[in-house]
Amino acid sequence: MMNSYHLVPKDNEWVLHEEGSTKPIKQARTKDEMLLLIPMHFAGKKASVKIHRADGSIEEERTYPRQADPRDSEG
Repeated sequence: MMNSYHLVPKDNEWVLHEEGSTKPIKQARTKDEMLLLIPMHFAGKKASVKIHRADGSIEEERTYPRQADPRDSEG
C-alpha cells in the first residue's frame, strides 16, 4: 500500500503532511531544502508526494521509490 502526502507552503516555511491531515511530518525553511529531505524520509517506504507551488496549486507528483510509480513513464 502506498500512502499519499502533500508538500505545501505554510507560515513562511514548507511542510510535508499526510493526505487528510494538516499535522506536519517534516518542515523546512525552503522548498528546495524539503525536496532534498523527502527522499531520505521515505527511504525503504512507498509513498506518493504531491508537490505544491507557492500559490497552493499542484506542480507535480513524485513516487518514492521511483520504481513504485504505477505509471509507465520516465518522468
